[in-house]
Amino acid sequence: MKFVDEAYIDVAAGDGGNGCVSFRHEKYKEFGGPNGGDGGRGGHVFAIADPNLNTLVDYRYSRRHEAQRGQHGMGSDMFGAAGSDVTLKMPVGTIISDAETGEVLFELLRPGEVIMIAKGGDGGFGNMRFKSAINRAPRQKTPGWPGERRNLKLELKVLADVGLLGMPNAGKSTLIAAISNARPKIADYPFTTLHPNLGVVRVGPEQSFVVADVPGLIEGAAEGAGLGHQFLRHLQRTRLLLHLVDMAPFDEDVDPVEQAKAIVLELKKYDKQLYEKPRWLVLNKIDMIPAEERAARIKDFIKRMRYKGPVFQISALTREGCDELVKSVYQHVREQQLAEQPHVETDPRFAGEPPT
Repeated sequence: MKFVDEAYIDVAAGDGGNGCVSFRHEKYKEFGGPNGGDGGRGGHVFAIADPNLNTLVDYRYSRRHEAQRGQHGMGSDMFGAAGSDVTLKMPVGTIISDAETGEVLFELLRPGEVIMIAKGGDGGFGNMRFKSAINRAPRQKTPGWPGERRNLKLELKVLADVGLLGMPNAGKSTLIAAISNARPKIADYPFTTLHPNLGVVRVGPEQSFVVADVPGLIEGAAEGAGLGHQFLRHLQRTRLLLHLVDMAPFDEDVDPVEQAKAIVLELKKYDKQLYEKPRWLVLNKIDMIPAEERAARIKDFIKRMRYKGPVFQISALTREGCDELVKSVYQHVREQQLAEQPHVETDPRFAGEPPT
């Protein structure tokens, strides 16, 4: 299925039911009094984060979502029934914003999270609400309140711990297939990847992280060139970026250093916060470099790149160096997760004692 990460929808909550004007008509009760009930509330529109979804494609073909209106009030003190609610399932990581103003309204960040995106209108009052010692036969009623109506933009930013970036044919799809359960399309031509791929990398029992592979970037991506610019947003929520570099390009005239610098420049142009994220260099396809030349070429690359962070030498095809990379990435992600958890102060009097 084609990956769709943007959609526009119209939602309308149900209107409230109208109140009722009615009087009690029973034998031997000449002045039975008012008994008109209130109208029911209109149905709400909810959004729920479904971890089983990874695309917004359903909302490309189903734009209008409307909840049921509330039932009108009736005589004999009967209130109208509330309208049925509508629940829209969306992928985790969906951002819901106003289509006209661009204001971000909601974000679905946790599986199972439920939010109300359109509130149903309250029901109107029946004439029994207006009964008093002075006004014993009221004929007033109020109409139901209208439900909220919104034009919304849905935007999906995948929730991945690690993002892969690099030029087309850098080997990102091969790497994600080698270390995770993802099975992206792999071929020996540029732009094989046309949509983001997510994979779960398992390091050990209950030890895993999520990695995202986005289409390759080219020079000018921040201004809209190529395919990768459409998916740079998916890297904004990652904790770590792995910058893959093709150390053995098909064209001998291509300089890997210049390609790597071009990617860094595009990140800086697109989003400064994304540019400042932790970024590790992963030098791929070292199996295609003669063993006696590897050390010199890698040393020359790092020197010209003026890079001082972690550097990993791998071959995604033969999986050489992948285990070391995966363990280091998991350690970094785990440290980030622990640092983001709120610190809870404990009473020193009860330190080490089991709870009662």
